[in-house]
Amino acid sequence: MCPMTTEAAPHELLRLRSHRGRFVLTTTVLGSGIALLDSTVVNVALPTIGRDLSADLAGLQWVVNAYALTLAALILLGGSLGDRFGRRRVYAVGVAGFGAASVLCAVSPTVGTLVAARGLQGVCAALLVPGSLAILQASFHREDRMAAIGAWTGLLGVASASGPIIGGWLVEHDWRWAFWLNVPLSALVVLLSLRVVPESWNPLADKHFDVGGVVLAVLGLAGVTFTLTQASNGLDPRSLTIGAVGLAALAAFAVTEDRSPHPLVPPSLFANRVFTTVNLVTLLVYAGLSAALLFLVLFLQTVAGWSALQAGAATLPLSAVMLVLARRFGSLAARTSPRPFMVGGTLSAAAGFVLLAMSPREPSFALHIFPGITLVGLGLSLTVAPLTGTVLAAAPDELAGTASGVNNAVARTAGLLAVAALPPLVGLRGEDYASAQALAPSYRLAMLVCAALLVAGAALTELGLRRENPACADTPHLDVTAR
Repeated sequence: MCPMTTEAAPHELLRLRSHRGRFVLTTTVLGSGIALLDSTVVNVALPTIGRDLSADLAGLQWVVNAYALTLAALILLGGSLGDRFGRRRVYAVGVAGFGAASVLCAVSPTVGTLVAARGLQGVCAALLVPGSLAILQASFHREDRMAAIGAWTGLLGVASASGPIIGGWLVEHDWRWAFWLNVPLSALVVLLSLRVVPESWNPLADKHFDVGGVVLAVLGLAGVTFTLTQASNGLDPRSLTIGAVGLAALAAFAVTEDRSPHPLVPPSLFANRVFTTVNLVTLLVYAGLSAALLFLVLFLQTVAGWSALQAGAATLPLSAVMLVLARRFGSLAARTSPRPFMVGGTLSAAAGFVLLAMSPREPSFALHIFPGITLVGLGLSLTVAPLTGTVLAAAPDELAGTASGVNNAVARTAGLLAVAALPPLVGLRGEDYASAQALAPSYRLAMLVCAALLVAGAALTELGLRRENPACADTPHLDVTAR
């Protein structure tokens, strides 16, 4: 038995090849691309921001983690709000707010102010990120959804490809312009959203809010992240206490969601074996990916002595490969089975991280960086669209926003915890990120850890998605009702 659709369709479902279908896809790509572009640029800009604002490693981690924390903690709420009040409406509000928060980032005089503004960006991104995928799920015919998600994944490669180059160029002039760039892009996306995107919602959605769940999620992630981030400067009793409170809050969140009459995350979603398995795979894959890309740009600038532009451009092959191949692999997975694509993809990306780990202190782009980063791009092209399409198809259509929110929350939480935990685990402290002598050995170990995470993701995919059910059109050859 496949997931049933109980959502009333307030509009005619679109075809991907139709004129309006292309505009809807473009609008979701642009909105998600702004958030992706911003993250890419910030990673490239970290050394420059550190010098300009006199920030240590913990301060730079918070520039990344403040955004990731609020996004991960509130993205579940964002997906739920879209299901209840209209996915297009919530998406447009999120994009507009993201543009406004970018202005605050651009004018920040201190690292503390920048961290606060980045946190506000994360709040707004929590509205737009799950909305983009939920719009695709609700707007297109079933047989076009995996292809639409594949196209969405591939076209986001444009943002990934342009982010390091544009960001690197802007950073060499003034890193603040990297945030100003978001403002006109946000205005364009809001205009397109209101003009071409059909509105959709779940008419059966409960209008009550799980306030307790939201508060516990924020407290839990904030406490754990604070402790992991502080580990780079040494842990004290206060940091350990905050971490313990965070863990307790996360445990209370799980209990609250199971007992709440209006849960932020319906526990029934996790009764589906495929939904649970793919979210666990997401946790492993995005933890490895987030930490590896951060360490790579730091290594190329601090150890290899490359400029911000050169370090950013080094990731261009990853984005180019995804742009060309992700949609094609998404379509193939829709016609066959996502499992072999996800297994092969995670193993390919892991092999790419191992190659990058072997880079010498004065690497050649052609010999040491290009092969590894291209292999990572191939792996992600094989993995991302089938992974995303499978996790959405495993949930009922009326919970498309919530399911997207859960999967995005898992991905963002994975990156958040990896960026916070991995530096101290591989021996980086204080301002070591600016020392070639300290960073070089830590870089190699970190990349190997990231490769191991992806290998674990491949093993979990092989074991968890083994059972098949060809009757489900959206998840070919997968038994999506296994309990």
